[in-house]
Amino acid sequence: MSDPKSFGDAARRERWRARAPSEGTFLCTLSEIECPGAKGLTFGEGRERYDMFLIRTKKSTLAYVNACPHAFTTLETFTDKFLTRTKDQIICTTHGALFTLEEGFCTSGPCEGKALEPLPLSIDGDKIFMGKF
Repeated sequence: MSDPKSFGDAARRERWRARAPSEGTFLCTLSEIECPGAKGLTFGEGRERYDMFLIRTKKSTLAYVNACPHAFTTLETFTDKFLTRTKDQIICTTHGALFTLEEGFCTSGPCEGKALEPLPLSIDGDKIFMGKF
């Protein structure tokens, strides 16, 4: 049985990890993300397309796979609009699910009790890189 906070099954998580940008891939600079704010990133095309997003808060910078645990659709309808108006939660604009910023845990909506899939980051000065799994 999978952890209720996990994002789908282990096989799905492994496929996402296998397709993620490799460790050390430059993603963007901190200054490209509002604080608090978010930025979506896409790598590849078609079946090889990989969507992820970064969240920046006063405390930290985090990354998640850009897929809702309910329907596996991307979270944002408009470019880089991952946060609620008050910028205190992540929102899936398809079905209105709400997630905590720091853990990606769904607190409301059709995937309540599940979580977004976190991704590792490495930050060097103002530069954000893909971290090691």
